[in-house]
Formats: sequence, C-alpha cells, structure tokens
Amino acid sequence: MALDITQFLLAAQSADAKIRSEAETGLGQFQEQNLPGFLLSLAAELSNDGKPTESRRLAGIVLKNSLDAKESARKEQLVQQWQAIDAQCKSQIKSLLLSTLGSSVREASHTAAQVIAKVASIEIPQKQWPELIGLLLVNMTKQGRPPSLKQSTLETLGYVCEEISHQDLVQDEVNSVLTAVVQGMNVEEQSPEVRLAATRALYNALDFAQTNFGNEMERNFIMKVVCEAAIAKETEIRQAAYECLVSIASTYYELLEPYMQAVFELTAKAVREDQEAVALQAIEFWSSICDEEIELQDYEVPDSGDSSVQHSRFIEKALPTLVPMLLETLLKQDEEQDQDDDIWNLAMAGGTCLGLVARTVGDAVVPLVMPFVEANILKPDWRSREAATYAFGSILEGPSIEKLSPMVHAGLDFLLKAMKDENSHVRDTTAWTLSRIFEFLHTPSSGFSVISPANLQQIVGVLLESLKDASHVAEKVCGAIYFLAQGYEDGGPSSSLLTPYIPEIITSLISTADRTDSSDSKLRTNAYETLNEVVRCSNLVETSDIIAKLCPVIMAKLAQTVELQIVSSDDREKQGDLQASLCGVLQVIIQKLSNADETKPILLQVADQIMMLFLKVFACRSSTVHEEAMLAIGALAYATGQEFLKYMPEFYKYLEMGLQNFEEYQVCSISVGVVGDISRALDDKILPYCDGMMALLLKDLSSGELNRSVKPPIFSCFGDIALAIGEHFEKYLQYALPMMQGASELCAQLDNSDEEMLEYGNQLRRSIFEAYSGILQGFKNSKADLMLPHAPHLLQFIELVAKDKPRDESVTKAAVAVLGDLADALGPNITTLFKDRVFCAELLGECLQSDDEQLKETATWTQGMIGRAFSVCG
Repeated sequence: MALDITQFLLAAQSADAKIRSEAETGLGQFQEQNLPGFLLSLAAELSNDGKPTESRRLAGIVLKNSLDAKESARKEQLVQQWQAIDAQCKSQIKSLLLSTLGSSVREASHTAAQVIAKVASIEIPQKQWPELIGLLLVNMTKQGRPPSLKQSTLETLGYVCEEISHQDLVQDEVNSVLTAVVQGMNVEEQSPEVRLAATRALYNALDFAQTNFGNEMERNFIMKVVCEAAIAKETEIRQAAYECLVSIASTYYELLEPYMQAVFELTAKAVREDQEAVALQAIEFWSSICDEEIELQDYEVPDSGDSSVQHSRFIEKALPTLVPMLLETLLKQDEEQDQDDDIWNLAMAGGTCLGLVARTVGDAVVPLVMPFVEANILKPDWRSREAATYAFGSILEGPSIEKLSPMVHAGLDFLLKAMKDENSHVRDTTAWTLSRIFEFLHTPSSGFSVISPANLQQIVGVLLESLKDASHVAEKVCGAIYFLAQGYEDGGPSSSLLTPYIPEIITSLISTADRTDSSDSKLRTNAYETLNEVVRCSNLVETSDIIAKLCPVIMAKLAQTVELQIVSSDDREKQGDLQASLCGVLQVIIQKLSNADETKPILLQVADQIMMLFLKVFACRSSTVHEEAMLAIGALAYATGQEFLKYMPEFYKYLEMGLQNFEEYQVCSISVGVVGDISRALDDKILPYCDGMMALLLKDLSSGELNRSVKPPIFSCFGDIALAIGEHFEKYLQYALPMMQGASELCAQLDNSDEEMLEYGNQLRRSIFEAYSGILQGFKNSKADLMLPHAPHLLQFIELVAKDKPRDESVTKAAVAVLGDLADALGPNITTLFKDRVFCAELLGECLQSDDEQLKETATWTQGMIGRAFSVCG
C-alpha cells in the first residue's frame, strides 16, 4: 500500500477531529492489510533523524502498542502476530530499532529502548534474538561511543531486565550486563546522564544478580558503586541509588551484614540533609529491612530459631540511633499534610517506618520514643504537639499490652482533651491515634480494654462532638468509632456497655454522611462504613429495635437516590457511590436481623420493599452499584429462603447481565456468588432458571477474556446448584465435568514459586473439590452411579493434592471432605478403587493428628464413611 506514513502520523495528531479520524482510519487499514509492512514503516519512521519528532514519537508509541497490551488475551494475540511475521522483516525492524539508539533526538532513542525491550520480552524466552545482549554491550565497550548512545543502551538493558525473567539469560550474559551497568555507574564516568541510566538499569537487573551477589568480591564491588552513587552530585542519581538499596534490602537481606554500618551513615545523612525525594528513599530502606525482619519473625520456629534465612536483627542493633533519626523527621510536617491523605512526605514516611520498627522490636522501642513524646506534647508550636502525638500513635502495634497499658491509661484523658486543640493538624493526628488505641488496646473478649464503664461516656461524647470538626478530622474520628464498636463484638456482657449510646452514634454518623462541606465523598463513605460496623458488632438482643428503626431511614435515602437529577457523568458517579454505600448498609442490616429467629420477622415484613428498591437501583446502571446491590441481594436470598422465588422473574435479567459482565469482572464474580446464595435459598425451586444460569457459567469458564479470579467461584457454584437440584444436575454433567477435570490438570502446572499463583492454585483446588462434593451429595440418593466413571480421576486429583507439601489447610479440609462424600455416595463401589490407594490412609492419619478441631472432625467422619463402605462390602 503506497502511503506516506509521516503525513498520516502527523495528521493523526491534528487538532481537527475530521483530519484526525481520517488519518486513524488510514493507519488502521494499513495495519490490517499488511502488518509486517506497517511495523517496518513505523520502525523506519522512528529511526529516521530527518523526520519530524512528532511523527517519530507516535510511530514509536504505535509500534510498542502493537507488541504489548495490559489485557492478557489481547497481549497473547499480539505476541502471536509478531511471531507470525517473516524472519527477514523482523530482522530489519530490529536493526532499525537498534540503530535508533544512536539518534541525536533523545525522545526517539528513549522510545526505541522501550520497543526493543517489548520485542525482547517475546523473543528472548523463546531463545530467539540471542545476539541482542552482545549487540548492546558493543555500544558500551567500543572506544569512542558517544555518551548519548551509552545512555540509551543502558536504558534498553534496564527495560529488557524488567521485561524478562532471570532464567531467560545465561550467567555469562548476566555477568556482561552487570559489568556494563556497574561501569556506567562508576565515579569515573563523566556523563551524569549515563550514570543515571546505569543506576536505573541496575535497579531492574538486581533480580538477575543472585550468583554475583553470592560472590563476595563481586558483591563488594556492586555495593561500593551503589554507595558511591548515593553521594553523587546529582539528586536524581542519589535517588536512583537509594532505590537500588531498597531493592537490595529485600532481595539480599541475608548478605547485608558487612555493609550496614556504611549504609546507616549514608541514610542518616540523607534523611537529615538531602532533598526530600532522596530522604524518602533512605527511610524506605529501613522500612524494607523492617518488612524482612517482621516476615522472618513470623516464620521462625520459636526457641529453635530455625529459618531458611539468617535473622540478623539489624533493626535491634540500629535502634538507639535509628529511632532518634526517625523522630526528627516527624517534626518536618507540611502545612497541607493532613488535608490530603495521598500526600507522602518525610514526616509520614518517618512515622510509617517508626510503626514498622515497633512491630519489629516490640517493647524495646517504647523507652526510646516516650521521652520524645513527653518533651514535645505540651510545646506551644503545633508541629511539636503533632509530632509527639504521631510518635505515640505509631508505636501502638508491636509492644505488649503490659508495656503499653500504663502509658495509654495515663494518656487517654489527655488525648481526649487534645481533640479540642486549636490546630486542626493536631486534632487530626489525635483522632488517628485514638483509633489506633481502640484497634490494638480494646478487646474486652480477651479480658483487656483501656475503655471502662467509667470513661466510656466521656469517650463517646468527645468522638460525637468531633464528628462536626473539619472533614479531614471527622474522617479519622469515624475510624476511632469504627474500632470502638468493633472491640465490643463477641465481648460477652461488656458488649452491653455500648448499647445505650448506639442510637446517638447512628444519628451522628448519618448526619456526618449527609454533610455537604466535604469536596469528595470520602467522609460520607467512611461514615457509612463505620455505621455498618456499629450495626454489625452491636448486641442484637438489645439493639434489634434500634436497627428496625434504622432500616426505613436507609431505605428512604436509597429511594431518593433513584430520583436524583443526572445531568453529567460526575452526577452519575456521585449517585453510584451513594447508592453503593446505602446498599452496603442495607446488606449489614439484612444480615444482622436474619441472624436470629426472633428478629427475622422484622426483616421479612420489609423484604418486598427492599427488593423493589434494589431493582430500581439496578435500573440506574452503574457498576459499583451492581456490586453492592448484588451482595445485598445475596444476603436477602439467604434471609428469605424459599420466599425469594417471587423476586426471580424480575431479578433474573439483572443476574444474567451480571454473569455476562466480563469488563467489570468483580461484578461478574459477585453475581456468581449470588447464584450460589440463591441456590442454597431456593433448593429445587431454582430449577426453571438452571438452564440459563448453567449456560452462562459454562460460557464464563470457557472465556479467555474473563479475569481468571472469577473461575474458582464458578466451580463452587456448580456444587451449590447440584446440591439444590439433586438428580436434575445430570443433564449438565457432560459439560461441567470435563471443565472440572481440565482445571484439576491445570493445578499441577501452576507456578507455586509465585505467591499470587500459589493463592490462585489453592482457590482453584478448593473450588473443584467443592463442586465434586455438591454433585456427589446431590446424586447420593438416586443417581450416585453416574459418578462412578469419574471417581478414578477425582481420586487421582486428591492424591496429587495430598502429595503437595506444604499444603494449604483449607485445601486439605476440602480434599478430605470430598473423599468422605465419595465414600458416602458410592458406598461399596469404592472398595476396588481404594484398594491400592495408600495415600488415603496417610492423608487421614495426618489430619487426625492436626490441632484444627474442624479438620479432625471432618477426617473422623470421612474415615467412618470409608469404613462403612468396606464393611457393607465385607
């Protein structure tokens, strides 16, 4: 296709919408009709220094977007398209990209670096383009290469390391990359741009350096270069060097001992004297060390000190100098800091790190912080009072109750009075500190609370009065009320202490939610979330009347939102947020009142009106509302049981819409959960809707577009439906079982080294077992033989999971339960299947030794079922 791509790229950026649209259409046609030619033209445009910067910039962006996408199905498609292109054409494109690294136009070389990394991410794992690393290194090692080329080459190496896995390069290549990067960082390097690019590249290459960090000489050299970069003249280089140190802290914690003294001196100097961007990274280094040590403590076997990584106790050793350094940062607040929680500054970073230090060393932090609190809490300068309060609030998680209790008892009255401080920053931080006190030191169920019948009235009075304060203060007060209420959950007789105050708390929270002086809806959301917690944790026997009166108030508010005048997308968003909050409150009310037989009738009287409201909310069509209203309807189905059937004709179309909502996969996932709720509520009365629901669920499972997190709940849902409709599930078996078997085979291939994949694998295993359990129980009385052909596959899957060590406890529970269901449903038929299955006895033996009572109980039941099957046979 003869096309002057330069003109099209320039026209695609025109201010005239018509010209822009025509150009985009032309480019789109070229791409569809001749993809290799299109990509080659873009690469040629990007590499040509004689072309306008604007057309080169867009050429690079389009090229990058032709190789990569956020959405996994689209990404896979783009990868396949690239791989299908003729090798000679790909080679030309890659040569043009590499030549662009030497462009005198910085924007072009920078874009080329990104595009090369995208090509590398496709080809290097496939062992294609093996010469790339060598070609890039020539740019670094050949005499007389200009600094601009070195800069873009280092940038490319950094991006490539970010895109690929450390398993994709052989060690020689890793060594060469690190040598080039470290040379670029060296003090001798004259160009600050090259040093900066090299330091950023090292950050991305650190994962690849495991072997090199294992070698003392190489490790010393890398650490030396990083520490030198941390005192470079240029702020950006110093910041990048500290980012490397933060990453080294978490990746190579166990190798840091020899360097910690030097790093401490560097970080202390940076925190006290350097630019904020650098100082923040210096504090982040210590936060990372805390994270590592907290994790080590969580996994350490008590007494034996057994752990795969040596716990070096860096925080404990640095404590006497680290804590004073962090306390100093608390005095460096910005005037505007509390008005916006998203602002991250030195004081906030210091306080956060201090909180992590407290969690790491516990009681030892207290004597180092309290003198600072006492010295500053009464000073006339608001910064001193606020810093003292922030320091106190920061150390409340970690130390023992015994250590904190006397100080908190002594300080509580002072903090309540400080809620009237003349400075709003001080009031804001005081409210946050109170919420932390109630979160960590108010658990009546464990027998300890700083709140007593003597001071509760004063506490509630101060909090409710402070709800009228500036919106940013009121937000923190909501948090304090939230944890105050939460503490009384399961508090036995002490939960009655709060009951007299609940009507006033509810009224105040609703007034707070109605405030119009807050520019965003955060205060309103916080007020409603706090209201939910107050209702959820209240003593039902004593508060059922209060909750019954609250219900119509919230229903009236929800009814008003449906009538709101919607003119702009902003209006629509505000309506959606408000509806979401109100549906959330109704969900909690429904759950609370349906918890006891005495209070359920209160709910049933208004169930029709509530359902009508939810249907009206659905008609407003907003994704956030779909989620909250769906969750509330799930609760209503559970509460109303078989009565829910009358709502199905009207509700079913919205349920269908939810199950087909691939875009907002959370909505789809919640809709799947609601199908389960409705199945449990309606039993076989759900039959008329099953064909439609099963068709949609099976379609969801087969979809490559739908986020994978929705798939486990679908298998659990099969179990719920099968349990509800019993033998009628037979017609779905031929579709559902192959899906379940395919998913169980996938479980064996998942990458367990990745934490996220491990969690997903556990969800998938658990949900497949739940599906089998539901089907086996559903067929038990009349169609159990249908499952005989599938039993060997299920046993194979259970055996695979049984061999998996360590194993997630919830997966073990589900596996043992389905084993019992198999024996229960198939009876004597299982004896031949079980004959050589040694793993069954081993798995049950392991579970019977467990400390988990529920697991023991399930294993005992399963053992009984297997024993019964064999005795009938014998």
